[in-house]
Amino acid sequence: MKFVQMIEMRTSRYDDLVTLANEWDKATEGVNTVTRELVTSDRDRPNTYVMIVEFDSYEDAQKNNELPATNEISAKMAELCDEPPVFRNLDLIERRH
Repeated sequence: MKFVQMIEMRTSRYDDLVTLANEWDKATEGVNTVTRELVTSDRDRPNTYVMIVEFDSYEDAQKNNELPATNEISAKMAELCDEPPVFRNLDLIERRH
């Protein structure tokens, strides 16, 4: 079953988050298990962003979380946030369109 993790972040340092994400992409190229990633900006709440990350399975997401680079970037990203990020772990039960 596909698995989706949503990460909601509030930050005034979005550009720094992008830099970290790019570093993570390079550090985990060929070993991360992400199949799709969307980065969104909340129109109704300034400086609020939601990352939607898709994996083939929950187990693949856990493998991704165990990568040293993932642990490092998570800590650095949290430091850039104005408040603690909110994580939602979702099983994808249906995709339409």
